[in-house]
Amino acid sequence: MTPDQLMDYTQVMERFDPVVGLEVHVELNTVSKMFCSCSTAFGAPPNTQTCPVCLGLPGSLPVVNAKAVESAIRIGLALNCSIATWCRFARKNYFYPDMTKDFQISQYDEPLCFDGEVEVDVNGRPYTIPIERAHMEEDAGKSVHMGGTTGRIQDAAYSLLDYNRAGVPLIEIVTKPVYGTGAEAPEVARAYVSFLRDMIRALGVSDVRMEQGSLRCDANISLMPKGSHTLGTRTETKNLNSLRSIEKALRYEICRQGAVLAAGGTVKQETRHWREDGEYTSPGRSKEQAEDYRYFPEPDLVPIAPGRDWVEQLRATIPEVPAVRLARLRETWGFSQMEMRDAVAAEAVDLIESTVAAGCAPQAARKWWMTELLRRANADNLGLDQLPITGIQVAQVQGLIDQGALSDKLARQVMDAVLAGEGSPQDIVAARGLALVSDSAALHDVVAAVIADNPDVATKIRDGKVQAVGALIGAVMSKMSGKADAAKVREMLLSMLSQ
Repeated sequence: MTPDQLMDYTQVMERFDPVVGLEVHVELNTVSKMFCSCSTAFGAPPNTQTCPVCLGLPGSLPVVNAKAVESAIRIGLALNCSIATWCRFARKNYFYPDMTKDFQISQYDEPLCFDGEVEVDVNGRPYTIPIERAHMEEDAGKSVHMGGTTGRIQDAAYSLLDYNRAGVPLIEIVTKPVYGTGAEAPEVARAYVSFLRDMIRALGVSDVRMEQGSLRCDANISLMPKGSHTLGTRTETKNLNSLRSIEKALRYEICRQGAVLAAGGTVKQETRHWREDGEYTSPGRSKEQAEDYRYFPEPDLVPIAPGRDWVEQLRATIPEVPAVRLARLRETWGFSQMEMRDAVAAEAVDLIESTVAAGCAPQAARKWWMTELLRRANADNLGLDQLPITGIQVAQVQGLIDQGALSDKLARQVMDAVLAGEGSPQDIVAARGLALVSDSAALHDVVAAVIADNPDVATKIRDGKVQAVGALIGAVMSKMSGKADAAKVREMLLSMLSQ
């Protein structure tokens, strides 16, 4: 559907109420796969991390990864879910080239975690997101589409299959239909997935890197006529891998479905694909109902019955809700909403927190991570947490500034050396001789020489034009290669020129 065929978003909202449903897949960061001992490391050569179990070869038997069960329970608890006292796996049968067995080991009517809810905030308004279930399953392999310009199946000449990902532990978090979001439906969906990403990262059970596929979202949307209580036909936009894409894809689908319904047409229940290049969705396959998957209990795995004592022990490990933590830190640090928003966007909050914990003032910590270090990370196409510097080292550099041992300019040189692996800030200052000179005896001769070399400026200062002292400070700093204490130099200049 071309843009001019879409219904205006405001007009859609006047006639229909959107209902959202989200299915979020989270790859766990366990060392081994869900049912075998193969590595889960990202980026290995294709088809090098496989075995008879994850390839589904005849005679192979799966064994449940205990760490994956623990991670799943912790996710469920963080979502305020009930934890089943007994549950089991099922086979979900369907054919797709990246499915090695033609079925996926998942959970169906007996999930591990169920009936939860979380709250997200959009434009100052709270929305409750009801959670239907969070269940365990194995990931499929990966289709690599070759010969095209976009890397997508639509213009590929052929496809290759990489089964390294087959069998990686997944948690699928499924919401119930989310009503009452109105025009903010796409923003609510984005806020919810952002909440999940932050919460799961805080739990430490996944790196939730959407660009690498360790967190993926399938977004369902349907439209109900105003005043109706009957759900419309939904579409499911698959494998959205950025927060921006989630919001844009839902907004597009709302306008597309609105145009279809307004013209007297019927929305087809189907999966759809988000096209980043043109920012539109395209049809996939007709969406199956649950019975089409022919679910039945997995005969090769015993049920799971987590003990209540174990569940309560895991509950004690659940960290503070990310939104509550951010509000607390913003108030404690004295950051503005914009400063905190920027720190969150740059994924710098944890780094700032570790720097403050090491004794650095919050604004100084923010300054280093959000200016100098962020610039260097961007230049090297790295995340801030990938820079070879710690919050403790940043705090040590700032401590040297606070002690008067370094200027900001010299501190940047120390940062360069730390990033280059030359050692601790203190060792670098000693090895490079970067410490500021503030001793009066060491500065006296240089200051006197600068006054003698600039009689006109000295006369202006003696006549009351104190602002002219900046030129003399600059001259002293130049003679001392920037290693003079500027405040001490100013004090000495004014004292000597007043005599």
